[in-house]
Amino acid sequence: MTSTERVLAALDYQRPDRIPLFETYWDEFIANWRREKHAGPDADIYAHYGVDIAICVPDETPWPSRAAVLEKTHAHTLERDGWGATHRTVPGGFFFEEAGVALPERIDPDKLEFEPPSLDARYAGFMKSVADARAAGRCPFAKTGGPYLRATNLRGVEQWLMDIAEDPGYASALASRITDHMTAVGVEAIRRAGLQGTGIWIFDDIASNLGPMMSPRTYEQIFLPLMARMVAAYRAAGARRVIMHSDGNILPVLDMLVAAGIDAINPVEPKAGMDIVVLRERYAGRLAFVGGLDNAFVLPSGDRARIREHVLRCVAAAREGGIVLGSHSIGPDIAVSDYDYAASLIRQG
Repeated sequence: MTSTERVLAALDYQRPDRIPLFETYWDEFIANWRREKHAGPDADIYAHYGVDIAICVPDETPWPSRAAVLEKTHAHTLERDGWGATHRTVPGGFFFEEAGVALPERIDPDKLEFEPPSLDARYAGFMKSVADARAAGRCPFAKTGGPYLRATNLRGVEQWLMDIAEDPGYASALASRITDHMTAVGVEAIRRAGLQGTGIWIFDDIASNLGPMMSPRTYEQIFLPLMARMVAAYRAAGARRVIMHSDGNILPVLDMLVAAGIDAINPVEPKAGMDIVVLRERYAGRLAFVGGLDNAFVLPSGDRARIREHVLRCVAAAREGGIVLGSHSIGPDIAVSDYDYAASLIRQG
């Protein structure tokens, strides 16, 4: 099977020729891998481990032309992104400080003017990443954000949560405006790259390890109709599969997402109580899963017996389809040799 055939078979609950893999590697892990494998700068870690899926991202921001470096000194860099948010970073720092947002005050969402979804500049890097994925033999999907998460880019995380609690009508209207824009970008991305045969992912981190960031009732009232609208539009554009990415524990709203037409979820984090083996049994034939490996406690543990038990349990569940194995991401806390061991168990499965 090709990677595309393998991934689609698994998502369709058919037995693939081998268990497909989707993974993301931190730069620090890649540096460790290159050093330990004596790999050159052009070595492809994704090819080395047989990663089957590539996520290709168009520029969905409302104002891509506004992105700019505002100030750069020896101490920090101040940048504005296409969402109108201003970030301050320091040399060597991993995170950024939010210095400002596009909408510090509430504005009528209908008065927001976004740059057109049809702008060619939105898709230049995206089209190259699709072409690179196909040349490498990987299964390409497009990606957009989702109704909840992207509004935080306009309002800021804390203010957006207060908006949801204090004025659900405003929150719904703003999320709807953003959703319509992102959906138009996603439909255009599917069309331009000819991704009807695979589809698109919606990245919308709606949960912490303990549960969703809002009550299931609030999610159902504000965000579920927007998710259903996105799925319907992507399906109408020909997307074979629509997959949702959300970190954390989304169990309280999972049935809603299935009803909205989501075909699979990722990353199915064990640390958040998301057990891919149990979930596959519960949703067999109705929902597929991408992820499931524990990158928080098991893979970093260095305990080969524990790694073996965990990986083989997931492998056994994935053999007959329904699962693309992987984790949330692989960071430098996981030894290259231990990841090699886990990957070998997956290949043998």
